[in-house]
Order: sequence, then C-alpha cells, then structure tokens
Amino acid sequence: MASDYYQTLGVSKTATEVEIKKAYRKLALQYHPDRNKSKEAGEKFKEVNQAYEVLSDTQKRQTYDQFGAAAFEQGGPSGQGPFGAGGPFGGFGGQQGPFTYTYSSGGNPQGFDFGGGFSDPFEIFEQFFGGGNPFGRQQRRSTYSLTITFMEAVKGVTKKVQMEGKTQTIKIPAGVDDGSRIRFGDYDVVIDVTPDRKFKRQGYDIISEQEITFPQAALGDTIEVQTVQDSVKIKVQAGTQPETLIRLRGKGIKMLRGAGHGDHYVRIKVTIPKTLSSHQKDLLKEFEDSKKHGWF
Repeated sequence: MASDYYQTLGVSKTATEVEIKKAYRKLALQYHPDRNKSKEAGEKFKEVNQAYEVLSDTQKRQTYDQFGAAAFEQGGPSGQGPFGAGGPFGGFGGQQGPFTYTYSSGGNPQGFDFGGGFSDPFEIFEQFFGGGNPFGRQQRRSTYSLTITFMEAVKGVTKKVQMEGKTQTIKIPAGVDDGSRIRFGDYDVVIDVTPDRKFKRQGYDIISEQEITFPQAALGDTIEVQTVQDSVKIKVQAGTQPETLIRLRGKGIKMLRGAGHGDHYVRIKVTIPKTLSSHQKDLLKEFEDSKKHGWF
C-alpha cells in the first residue's frame, strides 16, 4: 500500500475536505473493478479507498499527519505498540491496515470490505450521490464520468460519448453541477464540471468580480458586466466601497427543478494605479489637504 495518502489521492497536505472528496470520487470511478479490468486497478482502488478512509475523517487525518501510515497498521509485524490492535489507535480491523479486499463480479461471497462500514463495493458511492445506491442492490448499473465546461453546465449541452463500444448521445440539462448524476438508460453518468476563471458558483447563484477605478467608486458610474446569461449595465453608486456586492436578481443559473434562476452577485474591486503623473500627484495631494479625515 502507498504510504503517502495525499500523494495517492493527488492532493496537497493542505487540501480541503471538498478537494479530497472530489479527488477521491474521480479516482474511485477510474479504478473501480467493475469498470476497470486492468491488473493494477484492484490494487489501486484499494489504495485510493484506504487513503480516503483516513483523510476524510478529521481525527484520523490528524493522527496520520502526526504518525504517518503506521498509525493505521496492525502495529507492524509484531502487532505491538501504540498503533496495534490493543493500542489507543487500534481497532480498525483488516489484515493490511483498515481494509481487506477480495473482488468477485458475481456478488460478494468472498468478502469485500473498504472499512467505514462499506460491505458492498457499490455502497461507497452512496455518500457522494446522497441517497440510494446508484447501481441498485439487485442490478448493478455501469457508471461513466463525463467532463464538461462550466458554461456547458450552465446552459446545457448535448454530448456524444462511447459506452461499451457504442456511440450514445446524451443531453445534459441546463443547471447541472459538479458531481451531478444523470440516469441514461442502463447507465449512470457522473458530471465533472471544470472551473471557470471569471464565474464562481454557489448553488444556483453566481459570483464574479468587477474592477473599477477610484474615481468611479467615489463619483459613481454606469458600467457593463457580463453574466452567464448576457451582458448588462449596472449603476455604481457614488461612494461605493471595495468588496461591495451588487445583486442582479434572476441572472444566475437555471434551476434544475421548477422555474426560475439564481442570482448573480458582482463583487466590486477598486483598482489603485501603480504610477501617476506629476499633475495627478498634485491633484491627489490637494484633495488630501482639503480633507482632514482622509478620503473616506
């Protein structure tokens, strides 16, 4: 087993819970034995699950950061020491750390345990999809990961993909988010949305930043901003402060269920020029001298 759990998931040691979860989901789908038939997939899947089992739990992650992977082994060959079965960090079970692994495509007669209560290889997806097993208890459904751009997720898109050697056309509805799952016939498609430089998403709302000059902030102005729907003009009030949020109602993302859209929030950034002419400096000095308490 790989000893560096962060490296196994491809994340930094400062990764957030969201980043760890996202990295794990991609790797779990990539190496799941029901999808990936390569010889290395089973071992890689086991390593990925072991890393996530530890790093997704705050207490276990702290223990790992302090003591390393040894904290989750059966105390080494002798089984003794503080990390063994009888020590304070023991009790994780398994022959090689917290997991035992035997895969069978005909059910689970030989045992399939990822730790954390996962006794069925497909139960591992329930925590991501929020609800029932997407593969079903009686009939397993093939799962595919589909990457689309941020704007394709916002506006919807039709994609042609290869599934089991056949070309399929999938219609992605407007408003899907990263991690959304779409049922397509006998398949489940998990959506992976690439981030956008300009727009940040929070639910169905959008947040973007807009730079304005100090004179625009002080005197007020009408500016043009781009939303995910179109370009609109907004009024900047005189005396607008840095980090002010301007709400554009209904200019966010289309809701998947029901009518309506989220909102768009424009965060104002006031830019300060790095270089000034002599005349501009004189004007600013004159302005400063006329105000006892500064500009604000």
